[in-house]
Amino acid sequence: MIEDFKKFILKGNVMDLAIAVVIGAAFAAIVKSLVDDIIMPLVGILLGGVDFTGLMFKVGSAEVMYGNFIQSIFNFIIIAFAIFMFVRILMKFQRKKEEVIEEGPAIDAKEELLAEIRDLLKNQQNL
Repeated sequence: MIEDFKKFILKGNVMDLAIAVVIGAAFAAIVKSLVDDIIMPLVGILLGGVDFTGLMFKVGSAEVMYGNFIQSIFNFIIIAFAIFMFVRILMKFQRKKEEVIEEGPAIDAKEELLAEIRDLLKNQQNL
């Protein structure tokens, strides 16, 4: 059973997933800092100093912290947009790479002329 577990863990997909989770956690920390330290203070200034995390109301002895919920929604939107932009940039680079592969290497005028001369010499030898 331990050998099967080792084989499973060492498969490429599992390792790729583990790396993605670590990178995702680091990326989430960066985006959280962007939201908490840069964007939300600016939004607070634009809205007259409103801090979403402090918004709440009481129902009996319970406190409903809907400001934290609003902050979480805002964080989600920012994180989703950042990931969207990241994936969009990656896809743009991938498309450019595929276009270069489809086009093949660029041939300059000298190489094209040499290819034509080569083809003419082959045709003369076949006659």
